[in-house]
Amino acid sequence: MPLSLDDAVDRVVARRAETGGRVVVGLAGEPGSGKSTTAAALAEALVAAGTSAVVVPMDGFHLAGAALARLGRLDRKGAVDTFDADGWLALLRRVREGGTTVWAPDYVRGLEEAVAGSIEVAPAVEVVVAEGNYLLVDDEPWRSARAELDLAWWVEVPQRDRLRRLVARHVRHGMAEEAALAWATGPDEVSAQFVRPTRARADDVLAG
Repeated sequence: MPLSLDDAVDRVVARRAETGGRVVVGLAGEPGSGKSTTAAALAEALVAAGTSAVVVPMDGFHLAGAALARLGRLDRKGAVDTFDADGWLALLRRVREGGTTVWAPDYVRGLEEAVAGSIEVAPAVEVVVAEGNYLLVDDEPWRSARAELDLAWWVEVPQRDRLRRLVARHVRHGMAEEAALAWATGPDEVSAQFVRPTRARADDVLAG
């Protein structure tokens, strides 16, 4: 049985009590599995339980559209090599060290670009929830980034719901429905197939 949100909160709180320091939680999964929504819900539930929490998305490390065009990768944006993976690792290490405020980038839907210095992770923050497709990939530097996570969960939903969500998201941000379906079953599906085997590296499964 997948973990419920309440189960997840209990495990994070227990881990914080055990370590006495900041806890970094990773949520991985296929495109459209609900990672962002689940991460936000987890952070909100932790705050309601008296634990400060901030979400840091891997999508903030998307390479810019101009850079992807120059590299010939714009037509498969979202693939593993369209991210600044070393930058992601560096951020997680800074978050893990704590002590100073870290300003993380965010990804702005509609603009479809990452914006630096968007998310404040203050020294007092007790839990950082990191989320993204590739958190459990077993190649460097992703493998080293996985080592910075205290807890790592795979977010999962039925495949039909995942596809429906992806198409709806693309339409919501400006794609025609036919183009949205083509992208969801094309580049998004390639990414999904790439990360699917990494599910085995998660500590547990969380319902999306």
